Amino acid sequence: MHGKITVMIADDHLVFREGLKEMLSRHPELILKAEASNGKELLLKAKQYAPEVIITDVKMPHMDGIETTKKLCRSYPGARIIALSSFSEDHLIIDMLEAGAQGFLLKGIQEEELITAIKAVYDHKPYFSSDITEKLTRIIAGRYHHKKGVQHIVLTEIEKQIIILICRELTSKEIAERLEVGKRTIESYRMRIMDKLGAKSVASIITYALRAGLIHRTA
Repeated sequence: MHGKITVMIADDHLVFREGLKEMLSRHPELILKAEASNGKELLLKAKQYAPEVIITDVKMPHMDGIETTKKLCRSYPGARIIALSSFSEDHLIIDMLEAGAQGFLLKGIQEEELITAIKAVYDHKPYFSSDITEKLTRIIAGRYHHKKGVQHIVLTEIEKQIIILICRELTSKEIAERLEVGKRTIESYRMRIMDKLGAKSVASIITYALRAGLIHRTA
């Protein structure tokens, strides 16, 4: 059960922002704190209103969603960011995830999926449209199947195991129960893993796991 979740939206098209606002207005558990029409405005208002979930377009004037997401994650490490775009080029998806976004949706999604995505990233779980998931898995896994271009990072067996469970969308509590250790122990491992990988979000961990072949190895 979720309490109130504060949300901010950023898109340079007013009509699209109005559509998102209408969707959000039908869900009393979601509170729209602010809206922005470009990346610079998003940074300013995020500092002012501190929303828990930010939904941002990828291609915006003055500062695009990728650069804005990088700055948001540096300034607000706990930010939960969802990319919402009309474009699904490979580099845009990868760049947004590596910048720190925890979700990627294509414009035109149904209201129910938008709300599901907001609640998922609020719980620090990654969320992607089904077509984005398929594209992401195929492109990254195919490109890095033989582990070419992956920086050598030394991970312990338990760290690898935790990464795999994170990729299966288990929470720290669920991972702790699975491995029969305390929740705080798992949270410490998660922080250590993110530090080793230079990851800003769960989505970045998933990207690494695909590149390194960890998911395929255990499938």
